[in-house]
Amino acid sequence: MTINIKKSLLALAGALVLSSGAQAADLDSVIKGDHRNEETTARDQYRHPAETLKFIGIKPEMTVVEITPGGGWYTEILGPYLSEKGTLYAAHFPEDSESAYYQRTLKRFKEKLASNEKAYKSIVVTEFSPQTGRQIAPAGSVDAVVTFRNVHNWMYRNYEDKAFASFFAALKPGGVLGVVEHRAKPGTSMEDMIKSGYVTQDYVIAVAKKAGFELEETSEVNANPKDTAQHPKGVWTLPPSLRLGDEDKEKYLAIGESDRMTLRFRKPKP
Repeated sequence: MTINIKKSLLALAGALVLSSGAQAADLDSVIKGDHRNEETTARDQYRHPAETLKFIGIKPEMTVVEITPGGGWYTEILGPYLSEKGTLYAAHFPEDSESAYYQRTLKRFKEKLASNEKAYKSIVVTEFSPQTGRQIAPAGSVDAVVTFRNVHNWMYRNYEDKAFASFFAALKPGGVLGVVEHRAKPGTSMEDMIKSGYVTQDYVIAVAKKAGFELEETSEVNANPKDTAQHPKGVWTLPPSLRLGDEDKEKYLAIGESDRMTLRFRKPKP
């Protein structure tokens, strides 16, 4: 009985730490924290945050760059996890962008950070703008760079090489790059990759190697065998976008989110 009471008190203490926004005991506790709402946690089944970040090798004492965090889905996890011992650079859209969408998204992201200063106190907002050469973090200063479902966007704008070069520059020798991306079938053309949002695993590996990275390991943690990668509106046909609206909605909900590659690269040491 005494042991059970102690366990209950420890669990309650952990919950209180999370609700205050401070560093949790471990990654799993952060993911279960009440700072995340039901809409956010509903995607855990598709995005597998604990397994993904553990595979990449993210530790609470690391300096990490998250590339284009958007609304901050992963920031809600990385921010609190790194808040006491680490640093998170959120390399977001440029402040001077002429895109109204970029401006709205960046504004909402900053409001999110301001809403829970304890949880997000380790975050430094920088800019991701490969075409201008701006630094995502000081050169050679970070332990890890992570990017989730972004490579197809850079291909559309034809700056994927510059993007990966900026990751390489920011990382310390021996630093890690974690990439999650919608996965196309082998042999898919460049035109179809850009149009569909699905990218071949071989192409992502080739771009990373061109930047100087070594492929260390691949994981199937974000694989979805139900996804054929052949849809009328590309990857945006599937949830959460559901670009076709109510047309065949149940069919696409049954498939779930996209099939994704999960890759870990390393910047070689001299």
